[in-house]
Amino acid sequence: MQEELSLWNLCLQGGFIMIPLALLAVISVYIFIERTIVVNRANKQDPTFMRRINDYIHDGEIESALNLCKHTNTAYSALIAKGISRIGRPMQDVLVTVENMGNIQIARLGKGLTWLATTAAGAPMLGFLGTVVGMVDAFHSMAAAGSAATLSTFADGIYTALVTTVAGLIVGVIALFAYNYLVSRINSVMKLLEGKTMEFMDMLNEPA
Repeated sequence: MQEELSLWNLCLQGGFIMIPLALLAVISVYIFIERTIVVNRANKQDPTFMRRINDYIHDGEIESALNLCKHTNTAYSALIAKGISRIGRPMQDVLVTVENMGNIQIARLGKGLTWLATTAAGAPMLGFLGTVVGMVDAFHSMAAAGSAATLSTFADGIYTALVTTVAGLIVGVIALFAYNYLVSRINSVMKLLEGKTMEFMDMLNEPA
């Protein structure tokens, strides 16, 4: 009777290369979930925020405006808080300060993306390495068996070669899709920050 082929048995046939691939998969999934939560939190908006900031600034209640930014706790509120703290300085200085804070926020959101990009490129290479190792093992078994070699003689090596290739490609594809998704979400946050920056600067240029 033919033995049932399970996912666990396939993983065991993949050999030692499956260990780093499994670690890459687990870390990539963790980074994706953690970054998704952070980016979605940064992308949330309070529709009344800018109007309240405008009222506070034109009423001269700078401290209240800063407290509102602190309690709103979003990516753009950090920008606005930085800009408010520079009110009274030349407009160009305020703009540069806000833009620099925006760059810092985007850099923080992108934390961990390098790992996903590396996994997307490196996991398939690890899988191909397992393929080479498996083929070497298969041909070594054939050479050792000599004329008595049969298909079962080098079956384990073929298993290793094929399983690691599939596993490497799966991990790489998952990491690639996760990376591209997060990049697109961060780009949307970047557009949000740019819009809030322009809205804030227009607010400061309005006559009292």
